[in-house]
Amino acid sequence: MAAKKGVKTSTKKSDYYKVEGNTVERLKKACPKCGAGVFMAEHLNRFACGKCGYLEYKKNEKTETEE
Repeated sequence: MAAKKGVKTSTKKSDYYKVEGNTVERLKKACPKCGAGVFMAEHLNRFACGKCGYLEYKKNEKTETEE
């Protein structure tokens, strides 16, 4: 069943960062318009910012070979 209306589901901060020793690595892409504090959502063919609406389309990694 879906979550009840009006109830927010929380996300863990550990989903966005990876800590190794004394270094911290961001796992999600940051929005170039909003700055380093706003992460972009990853969809199948694009990255989207929920704050400002910025879209960045992914490049096709599959290269078509001619036969």
